[in-house]
Amino acid sequence: MQKPNERLKNQTAIVTGSSTGIGAAVALALGRDGANVVVNYHSSEEEAQEVADQINKESLCGEAIIVQCDVSKEEEVQAMFKRTIEKFGTVDILVANSGLQKDAALHEMTLKDWQTVIDVNLTGQFLCAREAIREFMRRGMREDVSKALGKIIHMSSVHQVIPWAGHANYAASKGALKMLMESICQEYAPLKIRCNSIAPGAIKTDINKDAWETESALQELYKVIPYKRIGVPEDVGDTAAWLASDESDYINGTTLFVDGGMTCYPGFTTNG
Repeated sequence: MQKPNERLKNQTAIVTGSSTGIGAAVALALGRDGANVVVNYHSSEEEAQEVADQINKESLCGEAIIVQCDVSKEEEVQAMFKRTIEKFGTVDILVANSGLQKDAALHEMTLKDWQTVIDVNLTGQFLCAREAIREFMRRGMREDVSKALGKIIHMSSVHQVIPWAGHANYAASKGALKMLMESICQEYAPLKIRCNSIAPGAIKTDINKDAWETESALQELYKVIPYKRIGVPEDVGDTAAWLASDESDYINGTTLFVDGGMTCYPGFTTNG
């Protein structure tokens, strides 16, 4: 975890799906760096409030509030942005983090489970990015707080490039998200909007507890991680805070893999 600083002072960030896990770590990191933070949640109000309370306690200059929103619903996304603008005046940073899994072998996967994952992991990111861009363009440059008109960070996955049997809906959503992010960059970089992705590998959260809670499971996981440690949410949070700051101003249209080298395919160290 980085030490608190003010590199995001006077900026406002929306972090979707930030009541727990990676999203919570991102929200906390942005808050520690001085941003106002909207902690978005779908159903975990109590956990979202705990994240906001921690930001309000630790932040040097920012403030946090919680806002409920299902990112797959257009009207709810628009309401979240409206609430944020009413409270803080504008939005400078979007971290589109919300995502879920509905796993099954492809021949057993229901259309509902396919559509639910696409709706949240891809359509939700489109809806949030669209509202962010609309607000950036409406508001105009704020050169006193950032070199960019606005910053969008999509939360992707190593599975935007690594196929994942039994998780076709999830992998498909992340592969498509890469093209969404790069297309946004290509279209809006001339307006000084920055759009990038973070692609976590194995991160220690409750959603993948079976992969790390025992020593034998952890050793099995290390076979696909050259760095021989599992990531923690703060690894992603610190990356997001830096990527949202002017320190990374010339980075645009890029995916940053936070994966300990997983995408280097360590299985090929012995020629596959």
